[in-house]
Amino acid sequence: MNLVAVMRAFNKGHGKCDCGKCKCDQGWYGDACQYPTHCDLTKKKSNQMCKNSQDIICSNAGTCHCGRCKCDNSDGSGLVYGKFCECDDRECIDDETEEICGGHGKCYCGNCYCKAGWHGDKCEFQCDITPWESKRRCTSPDGKICSNRGTCVCGECTCHDVDPTGDWGDIHGDTCECDERDCRAVYDRYSDDFCSGHGQCNCGRCDCKAGWYGKKCEHPQSCALSAEESIRKCQGSSDLPCSGRGKCECGKCTCYPPGDRRVYGKTCECDDRRCEDLDGVVCGGHGTCSCGRCVCERGWFGKLCQHPRKCNMTEEQSKNLCESADGILCSGKGSCHCGKCICSAEEWYISGEFCDCDDRDCDKHDGLICTGNGICSCGNCECWDGWNGNACEIWLGSEYP
Repeated sequence: MNLVAVMRAFNKGHGKCDCGKCKCDQGWYGDACQYPTHCDLTKKKSNQMCKNSQDIICSNAGTCHCGRCKCDNSDGSGLVYGKFCECDDRECIDDETEEICGGHGKCYCGNCYCKAGWHGDKCEFQCDITPWESKRRCTSPDGKICSNRGTCVCGECTCHDVDPTGDWGDIHGDTCECDERDCRAVYDRYSDDFCSGHGQCNCGRCDCKAGWYGKKCEHPQSCALSAEESIRKCQGSSDLPCSGRGKCECGKCTCYPPGDRRVYGKTCECDDRRCEDLDGVVCGGHGTCSCGRCVCERGWFGKLCQHPRKCNMTEEQSKNLCESADGILCSGKGSCHCGKCICSAEEWYISGEFCDCDDRDCDKHDGLICTGNGICSCGNCECWDGWNGNACEIWLGSEYP
């Protein structure tokens, strides 16, 4: 008999422990002296007391004795236990090694909890990254591991999903940073009443429809303009209201993100973040930014003022630096200048050191590559601070004003 059974015997007070085994008082039996030999309950009452939350007697893993479940442990393993025999640690046995959790973890109620460096349903896989790298990948923008809403396993967060369907959880995101429960006026996990019915939930934040405002879009907004007139004023010459970089309220734009002076203009048409490279350097250090476009100093040119007009290389030296892995100059999609490729302006989507990337491969949202909140880097969106998601469509900073 295991230690748990011994402790249960002490708690029940129906026997004495002698060298690791229970000696039961008269009228009681079982490994932990938990079953009475005589029962005053009717069979119906007894079975009712043995039903689990799904109304199944002893979870179909034992028999009911006077309102108490006797779990099926005929092999003497003691792996089936619990008040309603709801725990079956046989589920933790690795089929190949026949060890509990593969010998790399502990089992509790049929679930393996793996040691550091191991993962899998039965701790059968060893992590191929260091614990430090695993922690780094699981750290959310606010510095918490899986936003304190999940478990980090080998660099990936498993969120504590509270959605009973398991289809699309209330808690999600690469680091469990999104909590859709924040979008509900009164949280009910079976309800779809997001944003009071007047908005769309985006990573736990409500984006309200025109005419509504509030943290959960609960307040109607008085506006002399119709919804169509409001959007038309916010759109200006752009294809999208507020150029896809802000919120339109009664014909006026509030640019995203709040407090960032790099995004401005009546319709948020100016985005000076577009003047920055991946390292955050403005116009390559050789120009100034004006409404999202670089004005280069004398002697420099290019979208980010990254190319010098004068070159100290020979043509052969320059071409050698512009050859891609297949030996083709700038992948056949650009020209070479001073050892750097200048990609064809006619094909706006061609980019990369050797013009070998296609920006059309980057994810879109609202028709914009990287939602206008990041830079497309060889098919992947590199999001600006405060933004997340495959298309940089999720704002993780403070609430919008």
